[in-house]
Amino acid sequence: MPYACGALALGLAPAKDGAFSFLKTYYFRFMKSENTFCNPKQPPMQPPIRFTDEEKQRIVSAIQSAERNTSGEMKVHVESNCPSEPMPRAQEVFVKLELHRTKQQNGVLFYIALDDHKFAILGDSGINAAVPGDFWETTKDLMRSHFRQNQLVEGICAGIEKAGEQLKAHFPFGSGDVNELSDDISFGS
Repeated sequence: MPYACGALALGLAPAKDGAFSFLKTYYFRFMKSENTFCNPKQPPMQPPIRFTDEEKQRIVSAIQSAERNTSGEMKVHVESNCPSEPMPRAQEVFVKLELHRTKQQNGVLFYIALDDHKFAILGDSGINAAVPGDFWETTKDLMRSHFRQNQLVEGICAGIEKAGEQLKAHFPFGSGDVNELSDDISFGS
């Protein structure tokens, strides 16, 4: 049973100096269906997934593990519904969570809208300029492959691990690096 489709777009987020930096933005619909591809009128076949305390801890632990090796920052934001298309909403959340304020512009946001079955991955200009051209696409595919098997937490953790590897390669942890943002999952609007 395949999940549906993905799309790619470029967006803007304010940089520290008030200018705008590009964010490579991917957003994807992962609605479960047997006979349709990206049919937004067909409801999900299973009830929405909610995280247990153990699942939340697994996601936070994945963030902490990845960030031990890099100066980069990662956040996971989860909402029930996406009030707009995932790309503009994820950009709003990116700014609200202050990922654009990281010292080396190397923040990554994993935005998940559970009931709408959508997600987005956003990387600030520093990480976007450093990663291979197919990085965001392969990360999306990795996460979506888990989502297809109803492994939401595993998919999120796999995306975090993959982003952490790139952050480590391009933004290794140095003496004096501090955790610029909390590692917790943010929920809601």
